Amino acid sequence: MSGSVRDLGVILDSRLTVVDQVAAACRSGYYQLCQTRSVVRSLSAEGTKAMVHAFISCRLDYCNSLLTEISDGLLRRLQSVQNAAARLVTGTHRCEHISLVLRQQHWLPVRQRIRYKLTTLVHRTLSGQAPDYIIDDCQRVADSGRRTL
Repeated sequence: MSGSVRDLGVILDSRLTVVDQVAAACRSGYYQLCQTRSVVRSLSAEGTKAMVHAFISCRLDYCNSLLTEISDGLLRRLQSVQNAAARLVTGTHRCEHISLVLRQQHWLPVRQRIRYKLTTLVHRTLSGQAPDYIIDDCQRVADSGRRTL
């Protein structure tokens, strides 16, 4: 019997945690980075950035709204993939600080990417721009004066 299940590309274990999902995203991201690294010298800077976005960023972003409350340890694993991707795109060495590189590339860190995607989904839902199946399942709740994001 398997300890985890995959549904719509998301891996959940028997306790409904996303540990296996994060591990799979990291494994896949690093694999794609290794594959990309071999051809990066043949690409322009924009070509490299597009390739990294197509093969790595989409893996980090897929269903990331499920990762809203993940532990800092799991978040660090995902962030390390994004950091490696930013270093590949910019040619930055591992010993250099990555925050400035992410800012120059206009890439939000993983936690902020998750929050941005979730708040965008909520905004689109409340303004009627989301698919009907999402709008039908959501409704406004009276504001309690608390901000949660």
